[in-house]
Amino acid sequence: MLNEFREFAVKGNVVDLAVGVIIGAAFGRIVESIVGDMVMPIFGAIGGLDFSNYFIALSKDVTATNLADAKKQGPVIAWGNFLTVAINFAIVAGALFFVVKGINYLRRKAASEPEAAKPAEPPRQEKLLEEIRDLLAKKG
Repeated sequence: MLNEFREFAVKGNVVDLAVGVIIGAAFGRIVESIVGDMVMPIFGAIGGLDFSNYFIALSKDVTATNLADAKKQGPVIAWGNFLTVAINFAIVAGALFFVVKGINYLRRKAASEPEAAKPAEPPRQEKLLEEIRDLLAKKG
């Protein structure tokens, strides 16, 4: 059973998937940082907006002005946080679009390259073997 598990775990697809998940998680943190530390402050500077604290209180007990305190007081719809996550998604989707577009470009370029020149005539011994094969096929 241990050998079977080792064969499964070492197969190329499983290792590739693990690498993809690890890189995806790291890429997700980079995108969160881009949105939280670079994109959202620009929106904040332009219009004085800070999406992270936009919410709708679902209870009259919620009197706080920031999301963290409001969540402690009662139920809220954190639509500003959702908007931030949606912007994260848009950035990830855009980045992946350009990655796939680049890969497709490279594939098309490789497919359009002329095929390698046909090899020279086969050696004399191969020709003789082919003739013998053909003669035997005619007899049989």
